[in-house]
Amino acid sequence: MSPGQNPASGAPVIADGRVDINPADEPPGMFYFFLNAVIVPRPIAWVSSRSAEGTDNLAPHSFFTVASVEPPIVQFTSIGRKDSLRNIEQTRDFVVSFTPAALIAEVNATATDFPAEVSEFDAVGVTREPALRVAAARVAESPVALECKLHTTVSFGISTVVMGRVVYAAIDPAVLRDGRPAIDLLDPASRLGGNEWGRVDLDGIANVTRIGHHEWPGHYRPRASDAGGPDAA
Repeated sequence: MSPGQNPASGAPVIADGRVDINPADEPPGMFYFFLNAVIVPRPIAWVSSRSAEGTDNLAPHSFFTVASVEPPIVQFTSIGRKDSLRNIEQTRDFVVSFTPAALIAEVNATATDFPAEVSEFDAVGVTREPALRVAAARVAESPVALECKLHTTVSFGISTVVMGRVVYAAIDPAVLRDGRPAIDLLDPASRLGGNEWGRVDLDGIANVTRIGHHEWPGHYRPRASDAGGPDAA
């Protein structure tokens, strides 16, 4: 590829074929779509919360990960001030339900911008299940629920990171094998770029162990082009 311009944003293309992108130069919202397309696949937090008035909210958030193991803290990001964020700030708790591929239609439907007084549980037809340690309801159809107490929130521009301490977890024994959650039984859904959703390709799963320094290079073999690698003559 010769130097030119990125047809989408006008960003210059450098000589080695890569496109230079300065987030500050992109039109509003453009870099958001870029991040969504390259940070993939993303797990989905199906976040249920209860408003101060008692309305049960349910919404998917795909900027989601583990923040800490001890203490156990999970985090998701709200883009803008949505019902989930407002409810959690008011009531200080929420539930993250797992999103299996079989429920993609329901998860997507709960992303609809219903008015705050409308419960997605009722509008979409998802079953409430009482939580044990928090006020927010679990999703009964989901195989895993993480009950969380609000730990803290951190805001960056229009985004707010919500961190919740996991105070209780519940899992359907049907997705356990040898006492552990099994990926093929969980069959997780994930978010990709644009309107794309993904699921695990079980045939494509690689089981690769880490290599201790004492056994380096172990099973690692550098590509032939890596002339300076540990196996180089």
